[in-house]
Amino acid sequence: MVSLKTKHLKRYKDVAMLLVKYGRSDLVKQAGLDDSIELDETKFETAMPKAEELAADLEKLGPTFIKLGQLLSTRADLLPAPYLEALSRLQDQIAPFTYEEVDRIVSGELGVRISKAFAEFDPQPLAAASLAQVHRAHMRDGRAVVVKVQRPDIRKQIVEDLEALEELAQFIDAHTELGKRYEFGNMLLGLRKSLLQELDFKTEANNLVMFAENVREFERIIVPEPVLDYTTSRLLTMEYIPGKKITDVSPLRLMEIDGPGLADELFRAYMKQILVDGVFHADPHPGNVFLTDDKRIALLDLGMVARLMTSFHDNLLRLLLSISEGRGEDAAETAIKMGEAKPGFNRAEFVRRVADLVADNADSNLSRIDAGQVGLEITKIAADCWFRLPSEFTLMAKALLNLDRSVYTLDPDFNPNAVIRQRATEILQRNVLKSLAPGNLLSGAVEVKEFVERLPTRVNRILDAVGNNELKIKIDTIDEKVVLEGLQKVANRISLGLVLAALIVGAAMLMRVETSFRILDYPGFSMIFFLIAAIAGIALAVSIVMNDVKARKRSRDQ
Repeated sequence: MVSLKTKHLKRYKDVAMLLVKYGRSDLVKQAGLDDSIELDETKFETAMPKAEELAADLEKLGPTFIKLGQLLSTRADLLPAPYLEALSRLQDQIAPFTYEEVDRIVSGELGVRISKAFAEFDPQPLAAASLAQVHRAHMRDGRAVVVKVQRPDIRKQIVEDLEALEELAQFIDAHTELGKRYEFGNMLLGLRKSLLQELDFKTEANNLVMFAENVREFERIIVPEPVLDYTTSRLLTMEYIPGKKITDVSPLRLMEIDGPGLADELFRAYMKQILVDGVFHADPHPGNVFLTDDKRIALLDLGMVARLMTSFHDNLLRLLLSISEGRGEDAAETAIKMGEAKPGFNRAEFVRRVADLVADNADSNLSRIDAGQVGLEITKIAADCWFRLPSEFTLMAKALLNLDRSVYTLDPDFNPNAVIRQRATEILQRNVLKSLAPGNLLSGAVEVKEFVERLPTRVNRILDAVGNNELKIKIDTIDEKVVLEGLQKVANRISLGLVLAALIVGAAMLMRVETSFRILDYPGFSMIFFLIAAIAGIALAVSIVMNDVKARKRSRDQ
């Protein structure tokens, strides 16, 4: 039975009630929670609750569970489609906290009263979410800004909730087949990392600076500039950008803008983030994408960011191209390169199901294959086949799914797969240029230096092994005559090389011996040895080249 901590008892009960209500009382019993917590299962003996109820229940449990619900909305391997859809619309909006608390937190973080720090500060929040709320303000120099203020004591609450959830996840992973298949402990570790990053507003400020630089080439994409002197881990002050959420823009307003052009630029910006920069905004749902008053796109709320290794986004490009072109088997093989097989992995079934998934989507309408949705379905197939894809894969799929919703709002006829195919060459060129960066070239130079330094030692080892008759060659299929002839040639060349080396060393030593016999004013015997070594060396080189030419001709004739 799981060891329960008294301070987490309420959260254990909350989780247990959720599991029972939504048809997973078996997990509660396997974890031993039914004996430790008094649960009234009879009130859940009705029809299966609707998907919208799960979203509402998670909202009631607070910010940690709201974020957990948003994470679960990316897990097509865990929940049916209606629940994924309901959780993807989970509103991270709750009642605001008082202005007195705002005043206390802002003054404490900046070390001065609000009236001293800002010329104006609106006491009514623009929006209130589970982690923070946002207020309009004006700096002393007249700049319009927004101030994001973290909720009081929210970090302590989240850490305690995460501890309770992680304890349950670890026990379920160790004692149930479901846990071994889906590894809830790893999922909670990802949630912890994401939440703690979001709670550090300095990290978000750095993300704003980085993303502004990364999207600089896209003239109609902007990111608010942070005011670093007015930013702490609990307070973020940034440029105010007037505009509306894309989903709130009226149809008339959409007709006044260049929707297709904005959609194309937004999608290309995200392709660059994912496939070139290796750092992307992991939560581009329509609420975080604004249409500004000057007809540009603003990216907001950059607290959740994912980072990809170079090898990962190279494979990701291949995967997206395979999906967009309807090549299911290639997509499956690329996905296998990106993940890790568990004991019992059924490779053939995985390849078949992924190929069928891509083919089914291609048959319906190739121009509108939803790469994000296909990616989420691949994670479900992977879990069924005992294969683990990295958490970054799920974040990428979710980001693309949310991104599609934004671009389709701007342009209902937008074709993301055409953009992927059109930009593939450009992205590959960028990756090649990135690999030629000074840092990578220096790394390659260091490797070459190490190779040159170790080469004499390695050659000596080979020669010692030949001299001591310890050289072993492993050959799968043997033609003894050919092998012996080859070894004889190798031995002859090595022996001749040793003789030439001895002649050169001897000639160099004789250079110091004074003698009346001289050639070109150099000691005669030394010059003779040098000439013999030079002639023999040239002859050896010619022999090697001629033999290689003959070998190539024989291989062509065969």
